[in-house]
Amino acid sequence: MSGLASNAVRTTVNVARNIGKLSPLTTTFLLCDVQERFRDIIHNSETMINTSSFLTQTARVLEIPVVATEQYPKAFGHTVKQIDVSNVKLFEKKLFSMVTDEVNAHLSTLGRHNYVLYGIETHVCVQQTALDLLEKGCSVHIVVDGVSSCSALDRQIALGRMEKAGAYLTTAQSVVFALLGGAAHPNFKEVSKMIIEHGKKKNEFEEELLGKKSAL
Repeated sequence: MSGLASNAVRTTVNVARNIGKLSPLTTTFLLCDVQERFRDIIHNSETMINTSSFLTQTARVLEIPVVATEQYPKAFGHTVKQIDVSNVKLFEKKLFSMVTDEVNAHLSTLGRHNYVLYGIETHVCVQQTALDLLEKGCSVHIVVDGVSSCSALDRQIALGRMEKAGAYLTTAQSVVFALLGGAAHPNFKEVSKMIIEHGKKKNEFEEELLGKKSAL
């Protein structure tokens, strides 16, 4: 490849990162520590778990790799049963960030630069993972209806912190439609059914937002 062509490729990749477009061929999903021990103490955990399950299922249909972590499962248990991790690359960890040496080595083999991140806790493991990936020059998309913390305040401040650092705040449906690209996608009908089913479930974050607006 000539120097001019090589520069053109690098420019195209950099522009894609800057505007945050997603493609199935350049994207990896990251599921962070959605474990049994945390279920009853996480703010709006039902919605966070439903969204995490929806995204993980969608990734399987779209043939997008999913990397999941479990924080010291001996103490905190394994990933909640609602999320099927049978075809997911799963790592145990003790660091807060998902970007451990083992995970980083695996990500390097995938050769992708877009990461869709969801799980818990927003202000600890999710935030540290996002910052580590941003520091590497990756494009990071935080699914706001798929992340949470024990404290609603911690969650809110962490989302702002990550956005200021360069992460994209998005929603599960926005991510999935971006990856489909259009109705001509061969898996459009199957994924559309999954989107409809997910949309029927209670979204506690949306209810909170609407409640705040009505109180004004």
